[in-house]
Amino acid sequence: MSIFGDVRLDRRLDWMMERIVSTGSVVLRRLGQDRAGELAAHRFLDNDRIEVGEIISTFSERAGARCAGRRIIAAQDTTEINFSGRDRGRTGLGAGGNGDALGFFIHPVIAIDRDDEAVVGLVDAQIWTREDAALPPHRSRIFADKKSYRWLVGAERSQQRLAAAESVVMVGDREADIYALFARCPKAIDLVVRSAYDRSLSDDTRLLESLADLPDFGAMEVKVSARPGQKARLARVRLRAGKINLRRPQNRLDDGDPKALCLTVVESYEVQPPKGVKPLNWRLLTNLAVDDEANAREIIHIYRQRWRIEEVFRALKSTGLRLEETQVEAAHRLFKLAALAMSAAVR
Repeated sequence: MSIFGDVRLDRRLDWMMERIVSTGSVVLRRLGQDRAGELAAHRFLDNDRIEVGEIISTFSERAGARCAGRRIIAAQDTTEINFSGRDRGRTGLGAGGNGDALGFFIHPVIAIDRDDEAVVGLVDAQIWTREDAALPPHRSRIFADKKSYRWLVGAERSQQRLAAAESVVMVGDREADIYALFARCPKAIDLVVRSAYDRSLSDDTRLLESLADLPDFGAMEVKVSARPGQKARLARVRLRAGKINLRRPQNRLDDGDPKALCLTVVESYEVQPPKGVKPLNWRLLTNLAVDDEANAREIIHIYRQRWRIEEVFRALKSTGLRLEETQVEAAHRLFKLAALAMSAAVR
């Protein structure tokens, strides 16, 4: 079945992807190899019949087929493409994260094999730029009208596109600590999210003070990925975990969510970290059962795979795939190119 209703466009999509992968570049002059090829790439990005969502869904369906029968971790996160110093001539873009230079955002979901830790492919990606119009205050908007709603969209699309997987666990960092996400996440998707808030519990206590009373589940070593100014290392952590009842936040417009959610919190805290290194401390919220040490270790293993999406972002920004350096200027063309580059980065 044709993707765009035109076999020639389908072939051009695969050609564009093959050229991005083989050249490691999103510079159209390099993709095309010659003037005719460069013009063909421009025409593809200019074609109104080709939409960003269709590009993403094409590659996500292929990834979904590769996920069949596998235990999958669906990692979500957001990255920014910022044109600071390179924004001359750019059109259709709003301010980036710094509120000044033009830019746009990509929020992908990538599939990771839970057993061999390999990146399987792109499940979804939401791409947008900030609007010029001022938005109402955050607290006065329902969840569906907030940018944070993208986390639930990612979970819902993961359920659809990973239906053939044996199991799916969605993983998110602290930005995904959203009460409504836990309340509305599709039942087929489990969650492991790093806690960002000292939330209220239904017994009038707070999350952080409840940690001291959790059962101890022993110690383990955790691989800590390298980051700027810090080498990769092994951290020895102790584990504790137990059930909690989160109270629904007050001053919310989404009163349809349950007044409390029964979840599990798993804490891993580092003992005797290297001198001058901030101790590792992960407080993870999950709807998975954690009844013993093996379960607690598995939650840590699952969350650690979130770093694979950070590696994808580095590949997207530190190689020839640098979208910041493309000569493409118009937002609608940039978004199509970003969808292709994101797909290539996880291929």
